[in-house]
Amino acid sequence: MLRSRFLWKLYAGYALLIVLTALVVGALVATSIVRSAEEETDRVLLGDATLLRVMVAESLVGSDRAGVSEREGLNDPGHLEARVRAIATATGSRLTVINATGEVIADSNVSPSGLDNHGNRAEIVAAREEGIGWAGRFSRTLGQRMRYVALAIYEDGAIQGFARAAVPLVSVEAHLASLRRLVLLGAAIATIAALALAFVVAQRITRPLRGLTAAARALSDGDYSRRVVAADPADELGSLADAFNIMRVRLREQLETATLEQSRLAAILGSMVEGVVAVDREERVVHMNQVAADLLGVVPTSVQGRRIWEVTRVHGVAEALREAMDSDKPAERELLLPGRADRVLELLATPLRNGASGLRGAVLVLEDVTTVRHLETVRQDFVGNVSHELKTPVTAIRGLAETLIDDPSMPEEIRRSFLDRIRDQSLRLSRLVIDLLSLSRLDADPSGLRTEPTHVQAAVRAAVRAIEPMSEAKKIRIAVDVPDVPVRVLGELQALEEVVSNLLENAIKYSPEGGSIEVAIQADEREVAIAVADHGMGIAKPHLDRIFERFYRVDKARSRSLGGTGLGLAIVKHIVRSLGGDIEVASEPGVGSTFTIRLPRHRGAA
Repeated sequence: MLRSRFLWKLYAGYALLIVLTALVVGALVATSIVRSAEEETDRVLLGDATLLRVMVAESLVGSDRAGVSEREGLNDPGHLEARVRAIATATGSRLTVINATGEVIADSNVSPSGLDNHGNRAEIVAAREEGIGWAGRFSRTLGQRMRYVALAIYEDGAIQGFARAAVPLVSVEAHLASLRRLVLLGAAIATIAALALAFVVAQRITRPLRGLTAAARALSDGDYSRRVVAADPADELGSLADAFNIMRVRLREQLETATLEQSRLAAILGSMVEGVVAVDREERVVHMNQVAADLLGVVPTSVQGRRIWEVTRVHGVAEALREAMDSDKPAERELLLPGRADRVLELLATPLRNGASGLRGAVLVLEDVTTVRHLETVRQDFVGNVSHELKTPVTAIRGLAETLIDDPSMPEEIRRSFLDRIRDQSLRLSRLVIDLLSLSRLDADPSGLRTEPTHVQAAVRAAVRAIEPMSEAKKIRIAVDVPDVPVRVLGELQALEEVVSNLLENAIKYSPEGGSIEVAIQADEREVAIAVADHGMGIAKPHLDRIFERFYRVDKARSRSLGGTGLGLAIVKHIVRSLGGDIEVASEPGVGSTFTIRLPRHRGAA
């Protein structure tokens, strides 16, 4: 409390006002007392001088009217001096009688014979001119400062002499000093009392303000529970405390509402798969969710308040926002992110308005449509490839059939050749349709395969037995390396056999005659790996990411000559994914290829 700067400022103002008031009042009182004391001294002196004038007037003016004997009694210096001293004893003042020429006739303190002529004294000069004269000076005779008053003694309008009274100023000044001390003591006591009272008043004023300050600081720290209580609810500070308490409650309600809305908005924006960027009218970023930051390659917390064209160098983003704000209409565009794996973004910028206040900014929604565009391309390629693949055997069958019909006399050997070719094209068409149906079934229901504990060794051996005629025709040796301990996965025996058969068939097709193929099974506690390796022509690196696409062929001419449909690896990938596994390929042109299937291992009972 004592460290309150406002308390000391307020108290300093009070103290300064009190001290100045005490000084002014004390000075006025002291001046008034001094003036009153001086007036009282002068009044007493005037009374003493008046008494002296009355008492000695007969001695100065009686010589002209009385006889010789009377004049000698009245003008006797000893008799006059005795009377003057008697009067001085009664009044306590120094009394002096001076004749018209300035000679001292009698004095209550010293013998007149030792005194100079007083005709030029200031009080005598003033009394001669005005009838009364005042003066204050140092008396060489008495050796101290004196206050004098002189009255002229008249007879028939003529000055016969002067009656003078004097008092030492030492006693007057001592009295005045005593009065000043009393005034100073009273002023000091009043000042101290007033300062103490001012301190109490300043505390009463600042105590509610300290409560308001503490409550305001708590409010800024998020503590809305502190209530301000005023000492007097009826005064202005009480009204201020009530207003603060009302503001505190409303701020808490508004903050809770704003926090709830912000949480909802953050949850909505955070759960969106699209990127969202909001800017104000000056194109400064107001909000950016994590998806947008990832797409634009920035950190969301570092872009707040910066202009959008400073945040990202993707010009289409800033252009879409500017177009939406300038035209006051939604702006759409699609752009390619350079250097970001050719990612395709679709942008939709919408202006933000706030009723009558006008444009506030714009919101940009970014959607990564790379996969969609890729799927569209794959779909278009698939439709074209299916059409082409179906058209080729159908056209061949139709042409061969029409030739047979149009030439009844065709030699038997040629007819037989045509019929064999019709059969081959029919088989190719049949395989194509079967593969398409398989893919359609897997697309429609990826989890449609029966999942039961399946021995991987059994599926591999069955696939090898089924493919032996084809391998023997090309004199290709198939080496099988399987563990002695049974290895099981959750899957379907027929589907797993089809996967291995497809990989073996491709390996045989693209291996040279007399080559070799290795099939190996490796298992650990978590997964089972089935690897099919050949030493054939291999696959160039640019094709490795696309060989599992439908109808994709590395060497289209050779693939068709070998009777492939271009769907085998796509079916393999679908089946493996349906079984919860994955497939990968490692290949080098001229060295060979290795396809590895990884499936979760089943540790339960068979």
